[in-house]
Amino acid sequence: MRTLLILALMAAPCFAQDAPADTPATREDVLQLFNVMQVNQQMRAIIDSMMKQQKDLVHETARRKNPNVTQQELERFDRMMDETVKDIPLEGLLDDMVPVYQKHLSKVDVAAMSSFYSSPTGQKLLREMPAMTSEAMQAAFGRLQKQMETMQDRIDKAMQESEGHKPAPKAPSKPQPRPVPESLKN
Repeated sequence: MRTLLILALMAAPCFAQDAPADTPATREDVLQLFNVMQVNQQMRAIIDSMMKQQKDLVHETARRKNPNVTQQELERFDRMMDETVKDIPLEGLLDDMVPVYQKHLSKVDVAAMSSFYSSPTGQKLLREMPAMTSEAMQAAFGRLQKQMETMQDRIDKAMQESEGHKPAPKAPSKPQPRPVPESLKN
């Protein structure tokens, strides 16, 4: 069965080249691409990574708001989040994505992508992408955090002004770096 799938993937670009360049990709073409790209597994990995980050953020926020929060309470929050995530319908999400791919990619495009992602280089890219994404997010975290703090300061100032309060002058201080959430550390 696996051999037939490999042969079909290798032959797909040949058949697709016979189609005019603007022939829309079929639902089956897109689902085949999703299979080659391991989109289902990648989405699960992304969701798991996002949940790890969210849990770290919830823990940090809970500790900041209530320094006496217990480990049991944090674990209860984690269980609540896990319950919510387990109900995410990945197959439904993939079904929702198919028309988007069909709108933007032709049959030839999808066949070429399937061919690339079936190649050793494409498979390596798929294997390495989660680590590359995680490392890129970690590298950008400080810069993004600074921007978020600047935005929050602007919002606070605007809210004070709209309430008729003049913002109190800030004492010059050296900004304290915030810790990097555990989910972004390697």
